[in-house]
Order: sequence, then structure tokens, then C-alpha cells
Amino acid sequence: MAMPKRQPVKESALSGFKYFKKILPILDSLHGYATERDKAGNRMLHYDQYICLQLLFFFNPIVSSMRSIVQASGLKKVQKQLGVSPTSLGSFSEASRVFDADQLKPIIAELGQQLKPLKHDTKLDCLPGELLAIDGTELTALGKLTDHMFNSRDFKLHTHFDVLKGVPNDIDLTKAKDSEVEHLLERLLPDRVYVKDRGYACFKLLQSIHEIDSHFVCRIRDNSVYEVIEDNKLSKEDKDSGIISDQVVWLGSEGKKGEIKQPIRLLKISCKPHKKNSKTARGGPAQGDHLLVATNLLELPAQTISLIYKKRWTIELFFRFFKHMLGCRHLLSHCKNGIEIQAYAAIIVCMLIALWTGKKPTKRTVEMIQFYFTGWADEEELDNHIANLKPDKD
Repeated sequence: MAMPKRQPVKESALSGFKYFKKILPILDSLHGYATERDKAGNRMLHYDQYICLQLLFFFNPIVSSMRSIVQASGLKKVQKQLGVSPTSLGSFSEASRVFDADQLKPIIAELGQQLKPLKHDTKLDCLPGELLAIDGTELTALGKLTDHMFNSRDFKLHTHFDVLKGVPNDIDLTKAKDSEVEHLLERLLPDRVYVKDRGYACFKLLQSIHEIDSHFVCRIRDNSVYEVIEDNKLSKEDKDSGIISDQVVWLGSEGKKGEIKQPIRLLKISCKPHKKNSKTARGGPAQGDHLLVATNLLELPAQTISLIYKKRWTIELFFRFFKHMLGCRHLLSHCKNGIEIQAYAAIIVCMLIALWTGKKPTKRTVEMIQFYFTGWADEEELDNHIANLKPDKD
């Protein structure tokens, strides 16, 4: 059966350019980047324009590929509203190697400063640093990769997710098999509260976080060895929230004790048992009726520690959103730098939606914004949707 012919992008199907005006001034700093060799002044596609066209790809489902982006760049409305010139497939493809992805990090930082914390439990207001959920997810390329760094089609996006603002503030791309622990060790910062799953339960990493004047809340393996120093008394509220025990311990067996040089607090928290399905590879590892969560936050109430760990799930929700809603299963480039540019553009999209709505990005809101950008919804309908958004669940 023949595939239906792809319809050309029409000006009448493109709308919503008013929202781009809020990001265009921030992108101005990119305009002159990588133009040193352009002595004749005839470069047609500048870095800021390249990012604008990527944002058009994210926000408008009609613009669904590199070819449709290039076609859209030839429309008068796009040229007028975004300040771009008609570009070619060759120029757009070349841009992924000419423009350095790291130049987008200051843009992300500037947008991050404009974001306000979302509604959250007031218990999280007393933390001694920025609350970051840390994890990585694999991203599979859809075509043949041209970057010599990779021998497979699999990548890993190492992500630092700002829990209280509901957006990532850092994403880095590596080979899928690269160590998440080693990657985080290289990027540790002071005054952070890192919340992590048991894949990051490395003694060297926990000690390094402590020594850099940051904190961790990290699930450790259920069969971890430790020596109890003190039992902290549980309140009725602690017990009601599922906390089984709150202890100060020396973590590790005899051969490992020296790797963590100070006592660690260890919480045992009840959870729903999960049995691994032996008939299929899906379903994750088996899980008993409790979790062990280690932290160097010795003074906070046990309930707060438990709440912090529960917030780790926010990064999993973001990964789902990132892959399914922002088009990141379709790569506009197959070189490492180009994929990083697309990943950073996706972060910018998340931040813009959060700034426009005051809420973290969701499937329904993205769909409504896309309806607006295609002209199916008018500005009043979009404003009504935003006004009627329910408060984020804590």
C-alpha cells in the first residue's frame, strides 16, 4: 500500500507567532556566532534563526521534519515573524555541525532565572540547596549516525531536573553505555540536594557530594550492609506516612566502611511489593515491601526526607513527556552536536511553556498550544485553557 503523499506546509496552517516574540530577544546573542569566516556577509542561516526554526518544529505538528522546516523557511509569514531567510536542506543540515550546542546553555540559564517555583509542599522550603532529581534515559536514533564517536544508535541523556520549577536545567548527551555515576561525579556543584535512585548508590559518589557541601537523598539496595549507631524516634505522622524506621548508621561492610567517612542517616520506607514478570523482560527488577533511602540530611524531619525521595518520580514523568510530546523520537540531526542542540531546544520549549502557563508542561497543554499554532484554536481559547489549569499535585 502506497504511503500518502506528504502535504506541503501552507502559511494558513501557521499561527501563534506572537509567543515567539518573547524568546527572540534572548536569542539575539547567538546571531553573530560562527560568522568569523563570513567576510562577504552572505550567510543566510544564523544560529538564532536556526533555533527559531527548531522551535517552530516543536510547537507546530505540521512542521514535522527537516524538509518541512526548510519549506516553512520559504514562507513570507515565517520570514517576517521570525526574521529568517529561505534556507536549503544543505544549509540546515550543515548548521548542526557549525553551531556549538554549548552556546545554548546561557540561554537556558537566563530562562531558568525567570521561572518561579511551582506550587509545592511547604516542607520543601527549608532545604539547604536546590532540589535536583538526577537520572539518565536512552534515546535511540532513527537513522544512520554519522558521528564517529558513536558505534551504535543509542544515546543517553543525563538530566538534572529542577523539581520545584518542573523543568530540566541541564542535559548532557553521551554514549548509552557510559557510566551515570562517573558522569555525575564530573558535574557536582555545591548547595544542591541530589535525589537519586539506586543506580547512583555508589559510596564514592555519596562521599563526593558530602565533601562538596551538597546533600543527597539516594535509594540504596535492599540488601545493603550497615551498622546501627542510633534509632531516631518516629512521630505518629512519620508512621502514618509509611516510615518504618529512621536510623543513623555506618554504611557498608568491613571492607567498605572507610569509603564513607561519616555516619549516614538511613530511612526504611514501606512500599507496594513488585514481582518481576519472568515471562517478559519488561517490568523492572523485583521489589519487596520497603525501600532503603540514605541521606546526609541529619536534621530534617523524616517525613521531609520521604517527600524528597518521592519527588524523584518527576524526572521519569519528564522523560516520558520529552520523548512522546516534544518530537524527540524524530532527530533533526544524527551527529552528536546536532542532537545536543535539539535536546537543549526541547529544554527551552519546556521553560517557555512553564513561563507562559505558570505550570509544568503537560500533554494536554502542549496539544492546546499546538492547536493554537496551527490556527485551530484562537488566543481566547488558549488563554481560557491556561486559566482553567488545575494546580499541580504535590
